[in-house]
Formats: sequence, C-alpha cells, structure tokens
Amino acid sequence: MAMVVNQTKTDTQAAENYISQVFETIKQRNPNETEFHQAVKEIFDSLVPVFAKNPKYMEHGILERMAEPERVISFQVPWVDDEGKVQVNRGFRVQFNSAIGPYKGGLRFHPSVNASIIKFLGFEQIFKNSLTGLPIGGGKGGSDFDPKGKSDGEVMRFTQSFMTELAKHIGPDIDVPAGDIGVGPREIGYMFGQYKKMQKGFEAGVLTGKGLDYGGSLTRKEATGYGTVYFVEEMLKDKNLTFNGSTVVVSGSGNVSIYAIEKASELGATVVACSDSNGYIYDKNGIDIDTVRRLKEVERKRISEYVEEHPDAEYHENCTDIWMIPCDIALPCATQNEIDANAAKILVANDVKAVGEGANMPCTLEAISIFQDKGVLFGPAKAVNAGGVAVSALEMSQNSMRLSWTFAEVDAKLKDIMTTIYRNSVKAAEEYGEPDNLVLGANIAGFLKVADAMVEQGV
Repeated sequence: MAMVVNQTKTDTQAAENYISQVFETIKQRNPNETEFHQAVKEIFDSLVPVFAKNPKYMEHGILERMAEPERVISFQVPWVDDEGKVQVNRGFRVQFNSAIGPYKGGLRFHPSVNASIIKFLGFEQIFKNSLTGLPIGGGKGGSDFDPKGKSDGEVMRFTQSFMTELAKHIGPDIDVPAGDIGVGPREIGYMFGQYKKMQKGFEAGVLTGKGLDYGGSLTRKEATGYGTVYFVEEMLKDKNLTFNGSTVVVSGSGNVSIYAIEKASELGATVVACSDSNGYIYDKNGIDIDTVRRLKEVERKRISEYVEEHPDAEYHENCTDIWMIPCDIALPCATQNEIDANAAKILVANDVKAVGEGANMPCTLEAISIFQDKGVLFGPAKAVNAGGVAVSALEMSQNSMRLSWTFAEVDAKLKDIMTTIYRNSVKAAEEYGEPDNLVLGANIAGFLKVADAMVEQGV
C-alpha cells in the first residue's frame, strides 16, 4: 500500500513557488537552450512533494546549485583532413556535479552537439549516476564533429586534437569520460592513446569503454542495451507481463539498440523493426541481429542494406514512422525527442503495453503525459539506460584493482543494479503518493542521494 506524504497545501504551494522561481531563473540564464530547459523541467516537476516535505533543500539552495554546472568547458578542435585542409570543430565538457564522486558521462560526436545538448545530457547524468548506487558524479561532453564518412586517419587526427585539450580537465579521480553517439571503441582507443602519450603513464581509469586488451570491461558494449531490457523486464513482471511472445520495436541500430534487440530476443520477444537516421527496416519474421551487427559495427553501412540480404523485410525512408508499427513493447534507443505526442498517440492506439527509454530523453514531455494518462507502463531514461554508466563504473573499479571480471560476473552485477534501480524507483514513487509513476520515482530516488550529500558538504 502506498504511503502518502503528510503535507499541507501551504507546504505544497511554497514548494511549487520555489521550484517555479528557480526554473524561470534557469530559463533566463540559459536562453534558447530548449533541450536543457526540457530536462530541468521534467526533473523539477517531480520534486514538488520532496520540497514540501523537506524544506531544508530550499534553505540550502539545492536546486539553484544543482542546475548550475560546476564547470563548463568549451574549446576549439583544429584538425587536418585527408586532403590537407584545416578543419575546425568545437569541443565541450560540462562537469555538472561532483557531490557523490568524480564526474562521469559520455562524449558525443554529432553535428547536433551544442551547449544545450551537452547540458541536458549532463544534468540527466547526475540522477542517472546516482541511481546506480555507485560513487560517480554527473558530467557530459562531445563535439559537433561528424565521424560518418570520415576515414580512420581523419577520425584519429580529430580525436587526438580533441584529447589534447580535454586531457587538461580529466583524470581517474576527477572526470572519467566514456562513449556515446558517434564515439565507439575506435574513438575511445585513439583518445586513450593520446592521453597516455601526454601523461607519460598508464592511467587506465581515465576513460571507460576501452578495448579489452588495455583495461576495458567485458559486458561494457552490451551494458546499456542489456540494462534497458533488464529494467523493462522487471517493470513487466510487476504487471504479470513478459517479453516472451511479445512484439517489440526498437529504434536506432547503434550500440544500445543492437544489444537491446539481442537481449529481448533471448527472452522470447520478436523484434520486428529498427532504424538509423535515414530510415527503418521492418521484418515480420524478427530482426536478424547478426546482420544488423555486421552492417553497423563492422562494415559501418546504412540499415537499408539489410533488405538486400533479407528479401522479406521492408525498408522505409522516414525513420520516425517506425512508431506506426503495432507492438507490445516500444524501446526508443536512438536519440532525444524521437517520440512526440503524435507518435505516442499512435502507439497507444495500437495497444502498446510498455515503453522503455533506452536513449537519453527520447520522449517529449507531451508524449510521456499521454503514456501515463493511458496507463502505459513507462520507464524513464535516467533509470532505464543507466546500465551503460553502471558498467563503466565497474570498469573503473576493475582498473583500480588491476584485475578483470568475467562476462558472467559483470552481467550479473549489471542485472542486480538494474533491478535495484527499478525497486528504488518504485519505492520512492510509493512513498510520495504516486505508486505507478516511475518518472517521479526515479527522479526522486536519484535526487535525494545527491541532495543529501550536498547538504552535508556545505555551500
């Protein structure tokens, strides 16, 4: 039975006023940063009952401090292309909050990267990292560099230039970046090599997502996708549902998507669609994950080439139309705001049972509201896709101890972490009076640990 918080209308109104005032200040201080505003609002809206019950957080200015990065770094990244022409990109690192540990968060290389994108990702990372239960703070970084279509030599020269500046601001006990969109094993390897050369020593724990030959962890590349499915599996169990026999649609075809498809299929689901930025494939017989993995991870080709090997499959050019396909479970694993209100309405009309956010903020606030209003099980990104950073932290632990755990050991730890995240989110939602609201539960569970640490450490 849910435990309802004992609070008066006056307490609630005071909390709402405080949160509203802080949010307006943030919007004024960070104009035109719509993604950052969206991420902040989604968190803030969940925290009204917390501040009504615990006014000490207002007294300590927790929101003002938490929503302002501890450090924002922006720098130029000059590099030379294969034709000998000088190119200049922009690099970012936002070190958001270090209350519970060193900054931890990925690097994204994509043309869309700007200050707003990196700040929204970094802000989300604070709570995601807190939810893992591991001692890691929140940060994020990246560049507007596009690795697509670039040669290995061009990627190497860019990443070496990027790391030459980034190295001044990171370290195993300071800030530990990892991969994200556009940053895979190749990019991590080049950056680690440059960092090692500059530092004149082997600091394995400075980056995660490394190759297995030089300090990487087994299960790391699978972690976000597997973790997504592990979280949704727990969410389904509580409603007597299962992946077994379900039809699933997974957007994207990168690291998260590939391993979400693999794990969902292992659990008996039929995954009928996935996508890239150009379009999506539909295979009623179930996606052949080995083909997708080879096309995307090895050959670096477009998803459209899948149909050349699977003639029964269909390719469609508009990737956002993937959500028109009827499914029991939707796993958006591509990018932010890929499911808007219209897509959410279509999924609901097609009787979707559960949505798990494998990507960072893939559903708009309007879409989330529709899912919740219609009783669709909804797992928010900061909880659902925390598996990647969780195993990154486990990689840091292995580096510190100078040992390696087996795949099975890391996978078992990952599943336990994801189950704990789900249970803690449910517990917080029940404690604050909304037992089926995992958005509220995850936000509160992630917030409390960081906020209490900030209070104890003083201003």
